[in-house]
Amino acid sequence: MDWIRQLLTAGAVIGLLAAALAWLRKRGLARAGSHPGGAARRRRLEVLDRVALTAQHSLHLIRVDGQVILVGRSPGGLARLGGAVERPGEGDTR
Repeated sequence: MDWIRQLLTAGAVIGLLAAALAWLRKRGLARAGSHPGGAARRRRLEVLDRVALTAQHSLHLIRVDGQVILVGRSPGGLARLGGAVERPGEGDTR
């Protein structure tokens, strides 16, 4: 009967851990796969769009630390085609 008591104790501990995790997720303090302070952390590199020109050539619009950059990809490598490109609707002061 000692093993039944251990099994019930282990089940209670797992239940308490699951309840604590549910409570933390509800408050926004825990997310799956998050880093410490994950909600406040911003991504530094983000792919905004990609257009395939041919099978081996494409254009990529990326954001690096808030700056939008146009990059071309070819078999010869990558080339920065433009920096600080404004997206339509942004920066329009008319």
